[in-house]
Amino acid sequence: MFAMGTRGRLAIRAALTVIVVAGLVVDAYVHLDLASAFKNVKSSTLSEADLFRAEAVAAALAAAAVLVRPRRYTAAFAFLVAVAGTVAVLLYRYVDVGAFGPFPDMYDPFWAPAKKTLSAVAEAAAALAALVLLVILHVQARGTAQASAAGRASTRISG
Repeated sequence: MFAMGTRGRLAIRAALTVIVVAGLVVDAYVHLDLASAFKNVKSSTLSEADLFRAEAVAAALAAAAVLVRPRRYTAAFAFLVAVAGTVAVLLYRYVDVGAFGPFPDMYDPFWAPAKKTLSAVAEAAAALAALVLLVILHVQARGTAQASAAGRASTRISG
């Protein structure tokens, strides 16, 4: 592998963070904006609008968490939110799952609203960037832990 300086690693982390945050902000905006259009798709417990609003809140929280504190756990949370949104939009586009439990039948075989496509692309980009960010943060944390352990071991030997 090639050696990269601290500035290069920070630049990559910053770029990934921006992609994650931007993708999740688009996800939140689109879900909030489209929620009212799906208020009549409902079960006895939930409407699709409720689920859209929940997705918007989760996406906004994940974006804020990664922006404020880019750590492994916030990157993992952002990945889970973004990948869940991506899977849901693709699943309900191509498969008629039907209603189950408290969830209404959300099958929607059309890509007509441009916002739906925008949201799917943003969610997928955020999921991929969050996964890469998670891996980078994990590798860096392991490297720091190993260096710290090696430092403690050399102190014990010399001391």
